[in-house]
Amino acid sequence: MDVPAVSVALSHAGLQQDVGLSLMNKTMNQAESKGQNMIKMLEESNVKTMQHAAQPHLGSSIDVKA
Repeated sequence: MDVPAVSVALSHAGLQQDVGLSLMNKTMNQAESKGQNMIKMLEESNVKTMQHAAQPHLGSSIDVKA
């Protein structure tokens, strides 16, 4: 068996593992960020729904001038 070839193969395997872990970490961070944004949007939606329930006449018509 060729020692340099084994060394290169092990190096490539280690690099592939490092790249895979890095990509997984970035994906997990992005998913966490999207989850936090979703929670924020849901909380804001609940506030808007409550405001609309308290004043249902607001936002139901538009005055337009030509």
